[in-house]
Amino acid sequence: MSTQDTPRYGVDPYIEWVAREGLPVTEDYGIDLFSVETKPWARYGVKGAAVHLKGRGDFSNMFLFDIGPGQSTVPQRHLYEDVIYVLEGTGSTQVEFADGTKRSFEWGPKSLFAIPLNAKHRHFNGSGRDRALLVSTTNLPMILNVFHDEDFVFNTDRDFMARAGKQGYFAGEGDLITVRPGNHMWETNFVPDLAAIELKSWGDRGAGGTNIMFVLADGIMHAHISEMPVGTYKKGHKHGPSFHVMCVTGHGYSLLWYKEQQDFIRIDWKHGTVFPPADQQFHQHFNTSQAPARYLATAVGGLRYPTMLAQRRSLLGVNGEKGAVSLSIKEGGDQIEYEDQDPRIHREWLEEMRKNDVVPKMDKFKVAV
Repeated sequence: MSTQDTPRYGVDPYIEWVAREGLPVTEDYGIDLFSVETKPWARYGVKGAAVHLKGRGDFSNMFLFDIGPGQSTVPQRHLYEDVIYVLEGTGSTQVEFADGTKRSFEWGPKSLFAIPLNAKHRHFNGSGRDRALLVSTTNLPMILNVFHDEDFVFNTDRDFMARAGKQGYFAGEGDLITVRPGNHMWETNFVPDLAAIELKSWGDRGAGGTNIMFVLADGIMHAHISEMPVGTYKKGHKHGPSFHVMCVTGHGYSLLWYKEQQDFIRIDWKHGTVFPPADQQFHQHFNTSQAPARYLATAVGGLRYPTMLAQRRSLLGVNGEKGAVSLSIKEGGDQIEYEDQDPRIHREWLEEMRKNDVVPKMDKFKVAV
């Protein structure tokens, strides 16, 4: 049988596209984005790479844009959404819509922004000396695997200008939409500094933690940022696939496990580290630094537009109550309360507190020891 006659089945159009693009691919559980190899990417005119977290599922991926001093990307438009986080460097992004309207904004380290669907855009490095490194979480795998038509994804003229939102959304302004603790939303297109944005109390996750959910460019991509105070850690929990977790401030580690497993997967993190919780994999985050630790989580499907039934259950609620991700497994949810966790978890964290010369502040919580 000739190659031409070989039947095509089990095809992954996204993976085939990555190969055609000639992108280097880094795949692992925990990845230091600063150390990922990048190579010239003709489509964008700068160096880039694909980052595939193990356990990420079929919906999402990451791209790195390594923009050299004084460089800019080639203008792009596409029918997939992306949420972009600035790892290092300064610069600007210009967005252009079908009617000729243009919006521009300047970004720096720890900025977060999203491009409205199918809007023409390009990124500019504002430095003549240093590179800018941006990482984008996208839903391209889902889109390409559904349509398996590259030309359709990258060369469709359909305009979605309504997703641009208010003029101020590109200037760091936004609207706070209060729902309930853990689900409060900040609607915008651009967050100048994730380390500085005000967060809201999230008591259900424990230990004085705070967070805010984002609605970015009225898209289906999810993003939220959470913070753990010094000397604390969060409750274990699980949810669906496609999540990418990145450290923003501080340092610490996370444990990942499935219910039937005896051992934990441990991932140590600092700024630039990204790791997944896989689909329905329990995970728990621990601050080991002498400062509050913030992390950013990105995924497909958010509070405004959940894309899967599992996300509706996880984020929006069980039987009209709080989301399963914030509800104890004893009540039908997906969260492990401190008193029900494996005692090894607290003992390991106490040892990390000793190593990092941090005073533990978990005594007032009913922690299993």
